[in-house]
Amino acid sequence: MTKEILISGFGGQGVLFAGKLLAYNGMKKGQEVSWLPSYGPEMRGGTASCSVIISDEMVGSPIIMNPDILIAMNLPSLDRYEKETRAGGQIFYDSSLIERSVERGDVESFGIPATKLANDNNLPGLANMIMVGHMIAKSGITDLTEVSDVLTKMIPAKKANLIELNQKAISIGFHY
Repeated sequence: MTKEILISGFGGQGVLFAGKLLAYNGMKKGQEVSWLPSYGPEMRGGTASCSVIISDEMVGSPIIMNPDILIAMNLPSLDRYEKETRAGGQIFYDSSLIERSVERGDVESFGIPATKLANDNNLPGLANMIMVGHMIAKSGITDLTEVSDVLTKMIPAKKANLIELNQKAISIGFHY
C-alpha cells in the first residue's frame, strides 16, 4: 500500500507539522516514508505545502504529482490542487475558510469546519490537527491511538503542555 498525501495552506496553519506527524507515524509503524516541505520566504501568511508518502515499499521519489489525499486548509490550495488529486482519491477541506464545495465527482470530498471547531473548543491554531483527525478516520491510513502516541514523541518536553491539546484536536476531527 502506498498513500501520497498533499497538505496545503497558508504559513502558520501547521501544514508542515501535520505532514511531519503523518510521516513520523508511518516511520514508527515500520513503513517507508517521505516528507517534503515547501514554503515561501514569509514566516506566516505565505503559501506552505507538504508532501507525505507512506508506503510498504521503498519510496522512489518524494515528488507527488497526483495525490491520493489532499488536505486543503484554504481556498487557494483547493483551487490549485483539486484538479491534481487522483481520481478515486479523497479531498479534505476546511469549510470554515473555504466557501465552495469540491467540484469534481470522481473523488470523495469532506468539508469540515476545522477552524470553527478549533475556536469553539478553545484550541486556536489547531485546525490542522482537526483536519488530520478527520482524514485518518475517513482514509483508514492509521488509527487514533497510534497517531496520538506519536505526538508524545514529536512534541519536545518544553512544550509538553501542547500534547493533550493536540490529542484533543485530533479526536474532535476523528469523531466529527
